[in-house]
Amino acid sequence: MSTAPAPARKGEWLESWDPENEQTWDKSLAWRTLWITTFCLTLAFVAWFLPSAIIPKLNALGYDFSKSQLYWMAAMPGLAAGLFRLVWMVLPPIMGTRKMVSLTSLLLIASTLGWGVRVQTPDAPYWELMVLAFLAGIGGGAFSGFMPSTSYFFPRRMQGTALGLQAGLGNFGVSFVQLLTPYLIAMGALAIFGGSQQMTIPGKEPATVWYQNAAFVWIPLMVVGAVLAWTMLKSVPVKANIRQQFDIFGNQDTWWMTLLYIMTFGTFSGLAAQFGLLMTNLYGSGNTDIVQGSGASATLLIAGYAVPDAVKYVFLGPLIGAAARVAFSPLTDRMGGAIWTLISGIGLIAAIAYTIPGLTPDTSSAATLESGFNQFLYGMLAIFLFAGIGNASTFKQMPMIFERRQAGGVIGWTAAIAAFGPFIFGMGVTTLGPVPFYSIGVAYAVMCVALTWWRYARPGAPKPG
Repeated sequence: MSTAPAPARKGEWLESWDPENEQTWDKSLAWRTLWITTFCLTLAFVAWFLPSAIIPKLNALGYDFSKSQLYWMAAMPGLAAGLFRLVWMVLPPIMGTRKMVSLTSLLLIASTLGWGVRVQTPDAPYWELMVLAFLAGIGGGAFSGFMPSTSYFFPRRMQGTALGLQAGLGNFGVSFVQLLTPYLIAMGALAIFGGSQQMTIPGKEPATVWYQNAAFVWIPLMVVGAVLAWTMLKSVPVKANIRQQFDIFGNQDTWWMTLLYIMTFGTFSGLAAQFGLLMTNLYGSGNTDIVQGSGASATLLIAGYAVPDAVKYVFLGPLIGAAARVAFSPLTDRMGGAIWTLISGIGLIAAIAYTIPGLTPDTSSAATLESGFNQFLYGMLAIFLFAGIGNASTFKQMPMIFERRQAGGVIGWTAAIAAFGPFIFGMGVTTLGPVPFYSIGVAYAVMCVALTWWRYARPGAPKPG
């Protein structure tokens, strides 16, 4: 029987912390860390994807940006998140869980406040909104620090469930901000700061909205998250300086798992950031074959066609993806992650292929437009589903493939690279067009399926997990 001492509770840093030792592992501390960090991570995703709920409506609020400008603006949080994740991935051993989570939660306020201010009047220069979009990426950067940090608190046998819960519930932040925005902007009683705006959608009467509510309502919660983290979290001492953390790059599985996580989370984040804008540009006011002009002067060209309000649909994809990540995490603990990564890849191939015809709207009639829109919508939701399954399974694989210290670094690194998803998706759609870019997505998923089978899922695989 082990006689190892229980971890000391005084001060920020724990001592003698070994989650693999059931006799000394503090289960309550581990789960408290998970829930508080997950609460803060959810708010981080809110800040990261707040621009995706605002940018598709900027022109309806009086701005006059081109389709390309809007795509690049929506892509900027993804570019920033990828860069910030490269920083956050090395912070857990250096700063510890308490300081990292607390300070990150406070940093989220900057971009959130900025969007709440600038959405009220359509006079902000393009560069300023691009800066705000870039700062929103701090919320995405947090992921690669929060997840490895949480992994320090749980034994390997539970990491699929623990990390799946944290990542999945954190991903709900994307859905929350997109789901609640239509309701928040309609509630004048919440508009303590600032006045109302007029939002014009083709075919509909101008609506009075308070779009600042979509940002301001989250700021008190971010303050609460910072306080909870500072007062209730502890830090696990992990002996790993920056140089030691970079030894993960000498392991070939770091690179293979990076490719797989790009397929899953890169797809999830990329589509979540661009879903509303893509819908608007294909089947809404951004398609000049459907709507001519902008703002109050916009004219509907297709008789009988109901222009879809992207804000009412965009939350569905992230919601399905996040729910799949939570629901399938326990299954990955039971069956292993590799088999579910394989299923995820095969599902993505089928879902992307199904969606491609819906990327070319048939504007000959309202009926053909509605049919194409339905195929586009259902295909996109299927992509989110299988991406969510893969998000759960890959995070089960990594703690099984790598030893504990390296696993945290690999989780942070793969998360950092996959966070470029919104940027890659925005750049790809803008430069190549939706159909060629989605076709590349099919080919990429085929490659990842082959890799998963050979390296991780087949009988006798070198690294089953």
